[in-house]
Amino acid sequence: MPTITFHIITLFPESLTSYISESILSRAQEKKLIKIKTYNPRDFAEVVGTPEYPRLKVDGRPYSGGPGMVLLPGPVLRAVAQAKKKKSGKWKTIIFSPGGTMFTNSYAKNIVDKKVTDIIMICGRYEGIDARVKKILKAEEVSIGEYVLTGGELPAMVAMDAISRQVKGVLGKFESLEENRVSSHEVYTRPEIFEYKKKKYKVPEVLLSGDHKKIEEWKRKSL
Repeated sequence: MPTITFHIITLFPESLTSYISESILSRAQEKKLIKIKTYNPRDFAEVVGTPEYPRLKVDGRPYSGGPGMVLLPGPVLRAVAQAKKKKSGKWKTIIFSPGGTMFTNSYAKNIVDKKVTDIIMICGRYEGIDARVKKILKAEEVSIGEYVLTGGELPAMVAMDAISRQVKGVLGKFESLEENRVSSHEVYTRPEIFEYKKKKYKVPEVLLSGDHKKIEEWKRKSL
């Protein structure tokens, strides 16, 4: 199984640091099952302003008018070009957008099944990204839900997590994948009887029975 490399194009790479440095994603990187690289469009932006007060220009006003700013195509495309300096592999480019293809477990599994080695994830900000970026890169718009977020960093972390879990070896046991098991909305652990504010809460008897058939039936009914 080839290593999957996630190339994240983001104005705020530090916002990903804590999550990708912990738990399963951290161990997956240590095992070299996945790699995560970030590219900041600011590093590829033109310097504007005066010598005394220079600034990096990454956004501009939309032609249609209205509030907010739109990410310029140049810095984003140059960041992607830097990521693509590695020529080999099977690539996929994603732009996160509320109106895109819905991201699901099946979508994540399909990426792994197709042996995609490099995934470019472009995180929008402000009023979005100049539409020419999508056209030039032939990128797919992807959504993690029917709501609007401040930026694409949260969707990128959601997608990375879900895709990484599909890579063999990332989880301790591949059968740990919830979608491969009959999952219940109700799960219990020790103790058998838990007391809270003088009231006792018991584990369902069927889960203590040792009858696997009845347990599986109970799980299906409690979905």
